[in-house]
Amino acid sequence: MEIIKYPHPALRWKSSPVTAIDAKLRKNVREMFELMYEAKGIGLAANQVALPLRFFVLNLTSDPAESAEEIVFINPEITRRKGTQEAEEGCLSLPNVYGDVRRANEIVVEAFGLDGQGFELTVDELASRAIQHETDHLDGVLFTDRMTDAARREVDPMLSDFDELFRRQQEQGKYPSDEEIKQQLQAMAP
Repeated sequence: MEIIKYPHPALRWKSSPVTAIDAKLRKNVREMFELMYEAKGIGLAANQVALPLRFFVLNLTSDPAESAEEIVFINPEITRRKGTQEAEEGCLSLPNVYGDVRRANEIVVEAFGLDGQGFELTVDELASRAIQHETDHLDGVLFTDRMTDAARREVDPMLSDFDELFRRQQEQGKYPSDEEIKQQLQAMAP
C-alpha cells in the first residue's frame, strides 16, 4: 500500500459504500494510519491509497503516540454546514502544494466506526476542514478544485509537473494505463 500522487485516476474515483467491516478493512485502516503518520498527515482517504471505498482515517495531532485521537469514518455523510472559513490546505497526494480553500466553519457529520456503530459529530475549525477535505476525496474532488482562481493559477504549474511525472512512470511500467487502473478500481468496488 502506498499514498498515490496526483493525477492517479483513483483520486478522481467516486468511492463505493463500505458494505462489511471485516479483518481486511481493519488491516487497511491500520496501514493507512501508518502511512499517514509517516507522511506527517492528519487525514487519509481510502482512494488516496487506491482503494475505491468510502472511508477515511483522521488524527488531528498527526502523532502515532496519540492513538486515542484516531477516528475512522466509514460511509461518512456531512448532514449540515454552517458559516464559512478560509484557510490554507495541503494534501498528501499533492506534496508541497498549498492553497487557500473556503469551507464551512462548522459541520455535522454522521458515519460508522470500526466497531460498526454509527456516530454523529459536530465539529468546527481544523476538524471541520479536515473532514470536509477527506469527504471530498471520497467523491473524487481535490482541494485544488475548490481553490480560488488566483490560487489555482499559482499551483497549476506544479500540477502539470505531477502529471508529467505520473505519465513518465506509466511509460516506465510503474503504473498501468489509466484505463487499466479504472478497471482495477471497478473490480475492487463492492
